[in-house]
Amino acid sequence: MTVIGFLSTAPATEDSMAEDVANAVDALEDFDVEYETGPMGTTIEAAEIGELLDAVQAAHEAVDGDRVSTFLKIDDKRSSDGDAAAKVEAVEAHLGRKASSDRSE
Repeated sequence: MTVIGFLSTAPATEDSMAEDVANAVDALEDFDVEYETGPMGTTIEAAEIGELLDAVQAAHEAVDGDRVSTFLKIDDKRSSDGDAAAKVEAVEAHLGRKASSDRSE
């Protein structure tokens, strides 16, 4: 089974959040998860829900601030071992191209 999560965590601030987001992403290195960070959040994959939640908790706690906001969306399809890349590939198969505006690849 593969559990996929989409995580966005940041302090409530008017300043740049890049350092805090970097701290959250770096915290994921201590866990047996795969991840990829984009401009709006990080996709995380784990074998089990508990592993995913432990990693998310560490990422949340790695953000320093008086108030920290964390958004987590979980996809736990229990009858499939498909990973995040397979989901994107399925969409691209229907599109007949990459699922991005950069079609140079």
